[in-house]
Amino acid sequence: MTKSISLKTSIPGPKSVALMARRKSSVALGPFHSTPIFAERAEGARVWDVDGNCLLDFSCGIGVTNIGHAPKRVVDAISKQAEKFLHTSFNIIPYESYIELSEKLNTVIQKSIHATFPLKTFLANSGAEAVENAIKIARAYTHRSSVVCFDHAFHGRTYMAMSLTAKAKPYKYGFGPLASEVYRAPFPYLYRYGNHPENEDLIVEDCFQKFEDLVNNQIGSASTAAVIIEPVLGEGGFLPVPKKFFKRIQEFCNQNGIVLIADEIQSGFGRTGTITACEQLGVTPDLCVFAKGLAAGMPLSAVVGKAEIMDAAQEGGIGGTYGGNPVAIAAALEVLKTMQDPNFLAHVHKVGTDIIARTAAWEKEFPIVGNVRGLGPMQGIEIVKSKRTKEPSKELTGKILRTCLEKGLVALSCGTYGNVIRLLVPLILSQEELTEGLDLLEESIQTHSLG
Repeated sequence: MTKSISLKTSIPGPKSVALMARRKSSVALGPFHSTPIFAERAEGARVWDVDGNCLLDFSCGIGVTNIGHAPKRVVDAISKQAEKFLHTSFNIIPYESYIELSEKLNTVIQKSIHATFPLKTFLANSGAEAVENAIKIARAYTHRSSVVCFDHAFHGRTYMAMSLTAKAKPYKYGFGPLASEVYRAPFPYLYRYGNHPENEDLIVEDCFQKFEDLVNNQIGSASTAAVIIEPVLGEGGFLPVPKKFFKRIQEFCNQNGIVLIADEIQSGFGRTGTITACEQLGVTPDLCVFAKGLAAGMPLSAVVGKAEIMDAAQEGGIGGTYGGNPVAIAAALEVLKTMQDPNFLAHVHKVGTDIIARTAAWEKEFPIVGNVRGLGPMQGIEIVKSKRTKEPSKELTGKILRTCLEKGLVALSCGTYGNVIRLLVPLILSQEELTEGLDLLEESIQTHSLG
């Protein structure tokens, strides 16, 4: 088998080390780095750093480059649009492509979430911005103020999105006061939940009863504007929402006039094997928020939802100078074409099946792999000190990922306890590339299991 990884220096190489020194002297401390390498170019599932090392990328820029790095059809579309115009602002001189993408998103998402109602779309720049606007729209529609989110959630870094995010450090620490009227309910984390470990029915019932009590008795359903939930938690540990729980949340929201918002920012656009994770979970939210995989690396996000709700914000009430940038839209239109290609979807299904087969075996084989879960190719591997105690091990997780990086594989951690290895593979990668990457990850887990 031909190897994709080719290392010419140790990781990081001397040029990356020098750039990191420059970064530390001139860039604010706040932005973090999962790796100490600097990119020079990327293509498909591979990244070349400034030292000439070729690495396999199982991070996808945090789940962004779902159709690979620099896909030709996207690059060509960007170039063609850039030659016409870069910016006019949709608020000042609108352009047809914004309408075209909205039409296509409405059609594609309506089918994916099994909606029987018409949809409308609003375009923005980032996932956090989409979340902010979804909350604004829900409040405008319901004339209510309170918002319910869940344990282990991540919804972004702007003030409302940060307030909805569960983990305090590093996301919220030192940045208070946070947004008001935000309430948090328990999430059915099947592997770790309370007194009912891994008993899905009992966990779902307990979580739903606590959610219902929160809304009915602590907030008041008549004061609750929205419930926001990730169908598969991203930063929180790649935890799919149990179908029974998600369905009951949807029914409760429908019965009480509450807007249900699905945050598909990390799980959307093929990441779980379908356009939306909701498609597999059988839930029809009122609003969906998207970003990341929507535009193959260009900054673009979207709120897509029930037309009557989307129209609740008055004209001029939502918008922004750069939202729905024409160059980013050109990229997104090509992403949608790829996503609707049956051959692409068949390949993604095969990738997901292969990942699940390999990682499920690790759960049985390695004493430090406590739990493997996910939806389609979006799989998380929870690393523990002991299967018996389930004690999380952020330290072991870090060591595994450092070993992978030293051998040329880029992968990321996540989870409230920092102990979940998340697989965010480019969905277009070859069988050989997938096998090479999974082999390296398995070897690293095995090494650290022994010692």
